[in-house]
Amino acid sequence: MRILGIDPGIATLGFGLIEVGQHPMPQLLEVGVITTPSKDLLGDRLMTIHRDLHSLIQQWQPEKVGLEQLFFYRMGNLIPVAQARGVILLVLAQAGLVPMEFSPPQVKQSLTGYGNADKAAVQGAVQRELGLSRAIKPDDASDALAIALTCWRFQP
Repeated sequence: MRILGIDPGIATLGFGLIEVGQHPMPQLLEVGVITTPSKDLLGDRLMTIHRDLHSLIQQWQPEKVGLEQLFFYRMGNLIPVAQARGVILLVLAQAGLVPMEFSPPQVKQSLTGYGNADKAAVQGAVQRELGLSRAIKPDDASDALAIALTCWRFQP
């Protein structure tokens, strides 16, 4: 089973794709970010997210998706991030995917056993779970993998 994790953002959207079931440990398939320049018009930035996420889903055909819920974003960034989440939800609906949504404390609790864990602890947990030799950078990509791993742990 392929699971896509998404860390929503307007400037940087993190994504991480894992495969589970064929190996004893989840396997990393793809990880990265979709970026949109702040100088671009908001509509153009949202179209970039739509196009790139749609291509990613077409290429990898995930069966499950984990998505971070909006959680205490800075007020000045809240509306654009919410708009990006709307585009993400649209792309997922077009692909017939219903995301499992998790708050940051749920992701931290799932991976580290502590809902207030810091970024380094979460990155270390992602690294261990996937058997990686180094932490994933940037943070948005690592966070997306943490969301994918949480989705795997919470599957029925």
